[in-house]
Amino acid sequence: MASYRAFRPAYARRARQLPQVERAALPAAVVDAVLRFHDEEQDQGAGRTLLRLSHDRLRDREIRAALGALTERAANVSILWNEREGEIIRVLEAA
Repeated sequence: MASYRAFRPAYARRARQLPQVERAALPAAVVDAVLRFHDEEQDQGAGRTLLRLSHDRLRDREIRAALGALTERAANVSILWNEREGEIIRVLEAA
């Protein structure tokens, strides 16, 4: 009788071999900058809005001064904001 390993797809075997890379926690300065300087808002319904910094806004001198080396990381951050409660629901960072 053949083992289960013989029938597993090749991608399943390779997935275990990839190195695990951990990113440092998102600095509060990035979250603060997105909240203060966001220029993109996408209504998500139910009083929720997705807040982001556009690429044009990230080139702004004020943003670069506030974030410094973290500017590139801020490009991948979105904040799900609750309009009714005035609070953050979730901070999302693209990989």
